[in-house]
Amino acid sequence: MELGRKEYGLAGIFAPRTKTNFSWEFTHRVKSLSMAKFTSQVVPFKEGEIRFKHIESAYAFMFKTNANDDCFFMNQFVTACSTFCRIDYALLAITQMKKPNVFVYNAMIRGFVHCSSPIQALQLYLEMLRAHICPTSYTFSSIVKGCALISAFQFGESIHGQILKNGFASHLFVQTALVDFYSNLCKMVEARRVFDEMPERDVFAWTTMVSAHARVGDLGSARWLFDEMPERNCASWNTMIDGYVRVRDVESAKLLFNEMPKRDLISWTMMINCYSQSKQYIEALAIFNEMKSHGISPDEVTMATVISACAHIGALDLGKEIHLYVMQHEFDLDVYLGSALVDMYAKCGSLDRSLLVFFKLREKNLFCWNSIIEGLAVHGYAEEALAMFSRMEREKIKPNGVTFISVLSACTHAGLVEEGRRRFLNMTHDFSIPPEIQHYGCMVDLLCKAGLIKDALELIQSMQIVPNSVIWGALLSGCKLYKNLEIAQVAVNKLMVLEPNNSGYYTLMVNMYAESNRWNEVAKIRSTMKVQGVEKTSPGSSWIEMDSKIHLFAASDKSHPYLAKIYVVLGELDGHLKLAGYQPEVGFM
Repeated sequence: MELGRKEYGLAGIFAPRTKTNFSWEFTHRVKSLSMAKFTSQVVPFKEGEIRFKHIESAYAFMFKTNANDDCFFMNQFVTACSTFCRIDYALLAITQMKKPNVFVYNAMIRGFVHCSSPIQALQLYLEMLRAHICPTSYTFSSIVKGCALISAFQFGESIHGQILKNGFASHLFVQTALVDFYSNLCKMVEARRVFDEMPERDVFAWTTMVSAHARVGDLGSARWLFDEMPERNCASWNTMIDGYVRVRDVESAKLLFNEMPKRDLISWTMMINCYSQSKQYIEALAIFNEMKSHGISPDEVTMATVISACAHIGALDLGKEIHLYVMQHEFDLDVYLGSALVDMYAKCGSLDRSLLVFFKLREKNLFCWNSIIEGLAVHGYAEEALAMFSRMEREKIKPNGVTFISVLSACTHAGLVEEGRRRFLNMTHDFSIPPEIQHYGCMVDLLCKAGLIKDALELIQSMQIVPNSVIWGALLSGCKLYKNLEIAQVAVNKLMVLEPNNSGYYTLMVNMYAESNRWNEVAKIRSTMKVQGVEKTSPGSSWIEMDSKIHLFAASDKSHPYLAKIYVVLGELDGHLKLAGYQPEVGFM
């Protein structure tokens, strides 16, 4: 009776420990664990840790009461463990069972797949067959997902055969899982065959097939299927929009977005991301404001995308407002949101705030370290950037190629030639990171700015990958700076092949020849441009933020409402520069 008081409270005192009472209590305990998946998102961190300990308590309770051989209880317990990805407790419990039934195996296989352990799921499936336990439709739907996770095509094909053998060829969820499996492996013929042979299809099956075509870039087939769907839900619309976002088709994505009868958070976030990927950052911020006006609350992914848009246009005040919004609404400042804020403040010129956010982060992943190293490098703090890289190494964070782009950029800004060369070799020899075009670009830029034009050319000629126009353009700029006409001509000859219509390179050569009074060469280049129809490139543009508003400026653009005042200020600045002895460099084109 004392045990009853301890374990059951008042219920244990007044009620006998019947099978029914025990079943109700254990089920109630385990279901409360499943609910913790949702409540742990809103409870304090320490309380969330306590909920994880409830699994240990339930495990001990189950063995104390000899419930470990009851398949119903074990099924409930495995499901709860899977919710928290504590599959180790579930595995320990199931090994104590004498005769687990198909429902326990299904729960365990589903748990392995959910906890990203698909190989163990496949092994358990084979063990289940050896135990002469017939699989059900739930077995196959989970095991097919496991095959997709590890791209096990041959194993998946054999599972498909067993599905047919066991009479599940018409089962909706199993067939939908097969469509997803084949499409993930880009086996579109097989995926479409399964889809076309389905006797019935729900909206999820249709959406899976639309997603399959969109994933491989076949938007024509995806759109045809989308238009043929007998009914659509929000996920269907989002899938089609995502397909357009993948190929940067902003207009099609926008048209479909405007046609949506109902939009959810994913719809809005995808459109914000669509505009950001297409460098239409002002439009991305406008969509974000429209989303809030519709009463849709953003999540961490949305906020990270919006903060990134602020970073690209240098909207510091707006970025601060969004940071305040993040704090007021108690967003979890995870590594993704944290790295976005670090990057935004650094790119907007507020390095102090960038460092403050960085050091306040509870957890820092590689993205966070890359952002702060790049921020220090861009602001000219080369020694500090290199010190931060060393600190990252001490924290056992392994760098990637992006890290070394920032490190090499820091060396370039500070003119640390030997340090840059050492870091470049360190990247390949110590970290086995093969140099990409951006790394070579940094090194060429570093050597050219130091006047080592021949060394830069030798590096380009020794590259393991084909140099692009950026590489040759960096070399040409170095030649312009140090008046090396011989190597400049080599660079221009390459650039004329890579970007024959880019007038910028021709302009550089014209100016260099003009400075050397080689007017015949100037005439030849101008004649070449005329014959090839090369025209001056479209004017550059820039943004500036004032009073939380973004102003866009383009060369020769006279549409700004404050144009007259702007030119007055520019005239005053020009006068001050001339008084200071500045002589403008006038080109010849």
